[in-house]
Amino acid sequence: MAGLLFVFSAPSGTGKSTIVRALKKRVGGFGYSISYTTREARGNEKDGVDYHFIDRVTFDEMVKTDALVEWAKVYSDLYGTSFSSIKEQTALGCDVLLDVDAQGAKSLKKRFEDSVLIYVLPPSLEILHKRLIVRGADTESVIRNRMKEAPHLMEDCLWYDYIILNDDLEEAIEEAKAIVISERCRTKRRLPSVKRLFGTG
Repeated sequence: MAGLLFVFSAPSGTGKSTIVRALKKRVGGFGYSISYTTREARGNEKDGVDYHFIDRVTFDEMVKTDALVEWAKVYSDLYGTSFSSIKEQTALGCDVLLDVDAQGAKSLKKRFEDSVLIYVLPPSLEILHKRLIVRGADTESVIRNRMKEAPHLMEDCLWYDYIILNDDLEEAIEEAKAIVISERCRTKRRLPSVKRLFGTG
């Protein structure tokens, strides 16, 4: 059976990327789709590890040739997910973790109906603001813009399959882990193995 897509979204600074990285370490059977972006690398981010950092011309060419299953403009930067990288991994039965915005999540759900959408929320806007400041990755003006957009972005959580409230990081990671395990244990996912083992059905 083809692998599942576990799609994570959240306002910037919520801890989504940290949860995804921890999930990949703690749960086996995952591939990871590395997004393409036109923005500059932040802090210790590495090309080909955190993102594929490319220029605008290259990104536009990927859009024109339908190389991206989804793409979106976030503030002044472009982000996209390669269609081929997802298909290759899911065809091998490997589940894939994706870290995208809500627009990207909608596009992925249309192309991959079994995708599991997970939205990560901060415990409050005040704490989100503090986390953005402590992260030290953005200027004051960027942080102001992110905080202005955050309440609107959070409304997207209403149509996701799951919501994780990241008040305590360890608990949030465990909740994400529980979601993955429960989805993998659904009858329709396990039935092919059961039939092979016991001839049931």
